[in-house]
Formats: sequence, C-alpha cells, structure tokens
Amino acid sequence: MGRVKAETMTDTAELRLEAVRGRIEKAAREVGRDPASVRLIVVSKTFGEVDIKPVIAAGQRLFGENRVQEAQAKWPALKNAHPDLELHLIGPLQTNKVRDAVALFDVLHTLDRPKLAHALKAEMAARGKTLRLLVQVNTGEEEQKAGVAPADLPDFLKLVQDELKMEIEGLMCIPPVDEEPAVHFAFLSKLAREHGLPELSMGMSGDFEAAVELGATYVRVGSAIFGSRG
Repeated sequence: MGRVKAETMTDTAELRLEAVRGRIEKAAREVGRDPASVRLIVVSKTFGEVDIKPVIAAGQRLFGENRVQEAQAKWPALKNAHPDLELHLIGPLQTNKVRDAVALFDVLHTLDRPKLAHALKAEMAARGKTLRLLVQVNTGEEEQKAGVAPADLPDFLKLVQDELKMEIEGLMCIPPVDEEPAVHFAFLSKLAREHGLPELSMGMSGDFEAAVELGATYVRVGSAIFGSRG
C-alpha cells in the first residue's frame, strides 16, 4: 500500500511540474517572449528529500528555500548527488545566517539593507565564493514586509554596486496579498529597466502567468507542484 501511494505521489509531482512548465511556455508565447527566457524555481520549503527527488528526476534543477536552517537539513546531500542543482534563497536573510547561506546557496533574492550587504561582501571574500544577488523591493511599502522601499532603491544600488563593488543581477518582489499582483509586477519591471537590471524574480503559484507576461525571468512556484503544505 505504501509503495503504491508513494508512486502515485511521484507521478503527481511530475505531472504538476510538466503542467506548470507548459503554462509558463504558453504565457511567454502569448506575449512574444522566448519561453527559455523564463526560469522556473521550484519552491521546496516544508518538503523533504522524498518529495524533492522525483522532481529532480524529472529534470528540474532550480530550487528555492525560505530558511537557511531548513535548507541545511536536506540540500547538502542532494547537491552532492546532483552537482548541477542551483539553490536559491528566496526568504529573508538574517546577518547571523550569512556564513551558512553563502556556503550553501547559489543565488540570493532578498538583499535589502546595508548591514546585510556588508556582511555578504565580507563572507564572500573570506570564502572565495560569489553569490548571485537580487534586491528585494517592497513594492507595496508594507511595514511588516522586508525589502527596499522603491524611493530608497537608487541609493541602495549605489551603495552595493559602486561602493561595495558587488554585482546585482535584478530585482525581486512579493506583492501585497490584497492587491492586484500585476500592478506590482509592472512596477518592478519598470524599476529594473530604469536601473539596467536584467533579472526579475516575481510570480508564485497563484499568479506566475501574469508575472511572465510582465517580464519575469524567474518565477517561484511551490504548491502548484508539490500540493498544499501541511
């Protein structure tokens, strides 16, 4: 019984992954974009190796986690087994976790304050490893949410790029839950163009097609592939 159930869950994860890929391709083609310009990050937070391995077997190589400590429990072994995996930190990063984050992750989507930028600069220099970096923008200017305020973005980019000499690849946002996400995606796309940043990390399970239509180069999808989280 357990084996049958496990195989059914595996098939479901694979089928959902393929369905999401198809929806990304369709959304891209509808606005004249090359589907290959959109990369899917499968968000594996709260799911373990038994859930992740079938998705890896189906060819997925980009994964996202929200917490450093949770990622440390499952990803070192998976990355050792699959050296071409790319791990993205898409949740807030505390400065006391910078050392662990630099050691494990390949891309950080949530750079948002000078203290974190300085800590990352020092740790990357000490380790001889460079994380690819995106700046999180608080497009809804929500007090409880991480991210650089839009008005502060030019000064923050100047600090990171000009003073600290760190390369920024793009911008990331999480729209307010009670507002139309497309408005925020369009705004983030505009900010990225203004600052000459090529990467846009935006769109999740409920809205990634709109994000693709508005220029997303990374979409972060979890529940549409793994199912609802317990």
